Amino acid sequence: MELLPHQKEALGKLKNGSILAGGVGSGKSMVAAYHYVQEHSGRDVYVITTARKRDSLDWLREFARVSVGTEEDATIAGLLTIDSWNNIHKFENVQGAFFIFDEQRLVGSGGWVKSFLRISKNNKWIMLSATPGDSWMDFIPVFIANGYYRNRTEFKARHVIYKSYTKFPSVDRYVDVGALVRARNDILVKMPFSSHTKRNFLTIPVEHDIQTMQRVMKDRWNPFKEEPIKTSGELYLLMRKVVSMHPSRVEALKKVMEKHPRLIVFYCFDSELEILRGIEVDEDIEIGEWNGHKHQEVPDSLRWLYFVQYTAGAEAWECTTTNATFYMSQHPSYKQTEQTYGRIDRMNTPYIDLFYYLPMSDSYIDKAMRRAFREKRDFNESDLSDLPIVAKIL
Repeated sequence: MELLPHQKEALGKLKNGSILAGGVGSGKSMVAAYHYVQEHSGRDVYVITTARKRDSLDWLREFARVSVGTEEDATIAGLLTIDSWNNIHKFENVQGAFFIFDEQRLVGSGGWVKSFLRISKNNKWIMLSATPGDSWMDFIPVFIANGYYRNRTEFKARHVIYKSYTKFPSVDRYVDVGALVRARNDILVKMPFSSHTKRNFLTIPVEHDIQTMQRVMKDRWNPFKEEPIKTSGELYLLMRKVVSMHPSRVEALKKVMEKHPRLIVFYCFDSELEILRGIEVDEDIEIGEWNGHKHQEVPDSLRWLYFVQYTAGAEAWECTTTNATFYMSQHPSYKQTEQTYGRIDRMNTPYIDLFYYLPMSDSYIDKAMRRAFREKRDFNESDLSDLPIVAKIL
């Protein structure tokens, strides 16, 4: 398979320790496979990816295109091993190999970060990511692996100023940012490309249960457990749950189904899934699910619905047989939401116009989450700080 111009340009810039940053569907996996064959074919290659992408055999197909396989008689180079981030600890003692870390999972200082740093000391590696970092703190593991800092402590001592008088450590600002920019520019290989697709984002006005929302927000009452709300986190989840369960969202979904015979539906809560499962559909509409309960592939029929839970299926799969996605509710993670857009926005999709439908109520929570996404950031509990009830709970 011939690389496209934007892929060839990125391939020429890759080196050990690089982060290949390209949007979802830009072809990062193929560039990584070519880089391995050109620069590290004498080594075995390990791909650390999501469980879904491992199980879907996407990486196996990518490497088959460059004649690299998992058996000695099926490869022109080293042996290929593909596993998930959950199993990264298995490879801590590997030496002299080449690693591809697919999607940035290195947040904080947990077990995955420790395993990554051990692997990076004794092997060559690159990382692929559509969203390499929202803040400088996200870059700490790769900065350490590239030798810019000995550890997190040194990074924080040199660059981080914390806010005073807060219950938990909160970054106020960064200093010596010039050094950070230079380090990031040295390891980040951007792969922009002009997509043939056009994303159309459409909001659909829906209602919400005002009376139940008042019980949650004003009375501090959990209507599902019939008990007082104890924390701001519980309040936040209940507000989201109340808006997501209103029947008007199902009506909105049915109208979209009339326009699009094949439709991906993203949702957050199991309560939403139960509502979706209860929708009456024509007999010829096939239904599939990908979540913590079922791992079914995208249906292969003329008309279908595919229910996908955000956390389980926001990334690492593609669908080129539809051009439409419906969101039963919003997810608080801007990154994860952005990843969902790429499930149908692929280089090989036959569609030009892609449609993303979002039901929007007039509720405080819906509008606050939407505002956060327009600012390209995650929504969190602090966004509710201007609500009097939150101050009371805290």
